[in-house]
Amino acid sequence: MIKVRIWDLPTRLFHWLLTACVLGLVITGNLGGNVMVWHFLFGYAVLSLLLFRLVWGFLGGHWSRWSQLPLQPSNVLAYCQGRSPSLHLAGHNPLGSWSILLMLVFLGLQVVTGLFSDDEIANSGPLSSLVSSAVVTLATQWHKQWGKLILILLVLMHVLALLWYRWRKQQSLVPAMLHGDKNLPVSVPASRDNFRTRMIALALYGLAVVLVLALVSLAP
Repeated sequence: MIKVRIWDLPTRLFHWLLTACVLGLVITGNLGGNVMVWHFLFGYAVLSLLLFRLVWGFLGGHWSRWSQLPLQPSNVLAYCQGRSPSLHLAGHNPLGSWSILLMLVFLGLQVVTGLFSDDEIANSGPLSSLVSSAVVTLATQWHKQWGKLILILLVLMHVLALLWYRWRKQQSLVPAMLHGDKNLPVSVPASRDNFRTRMIALALYGLAVVLVLALVSLAP
């Protein structure tokens, strides 16, 4: 077995920070009331993380790049039939790739609709006054109903998949997202994960935070 750095530190931090923020969003969204202030803050944090991850998918470590997601139908079919190449043991496998992509897309949609939502009681998104009431209504309905439900289902599927891999395939996928390394039967490219790449990631995230703050400041 060969020990290979698969997940760089910025990718790992993104994963766990996003997990914490989503959990915070679920808790504060259900509690309501004064804690909705935290709900908005968690939402802004998620948006900044998603913006960072979008760019990091082009500049990050080898296995964190969008180009390494085996999304083609042929890859998915081969994986389901047990004919998947050993490379899929390194990064995300085809089914995992689709799961991650869908979760990020729907998270982005959930955050964006939150910016334009209005519960007509005490809380409204910072940009809700910039669009028509029809747009606000649609955004609110999606944010509080279908968007919330879809995200919960995607998160549950993600957790169940981790448990299934641990139980049926005797593969624990979580440790690699903690320390970054995997023991693999074949040699694969390692992800860059040094001081320089980490500083680049920090600068990118800082820029993402600035962009989110600028977006929120558009509110009258």
